[in-house]
Amino acid sequence: MQTVVIVIHLMIVAVMIGAVLLQKSEGGGLGMGGGAGFMSSRGTANLLSRTTAVLAAGFFLTSLFLSWYAGYNRAPSSIIQPASQTQPAGGGPIAPPTSGGILDTLKKADEQQQQAPAAPSGPQVPRSQ
Repeated sequence: MQTVVIVIHLMIVAVMIGAVLLQKSEGGGLGMGGGAGFMSSRGTANLLSRTTAVLAAGFFLTSLFLSWYAGYNRAPSSIIQPASQTQPAGGGPIAPPTSGGILDTLKKADEQQQQAPAAPSGPQVPRSQ
């Protein structure tokens, strides 16, 4: 499905580039704006303007569809879990981490500090309360 939409998208882009290049330059920026065309100037401007507008709408719609389709099956991933846990080899569902995450490691270190206070290494200065 995505390949078909990409091919249609690229065809729209190629035709739109051609339609824009065929339009008459009104500003004469490069000095090539005048001259005789293959159709009358009014008919060419009207036809090419409408064609460009339709192609631009098609380009916009295919771009939106491709961006939606690219993110359709994307699942949110955690930046805290190690990469080995976010991408299982079997392709099965992702299980929540039991240990090894950064938050789990910090939590365990904090619990160890609270449970086992450090023994004084030498005489302590009395503290006033």
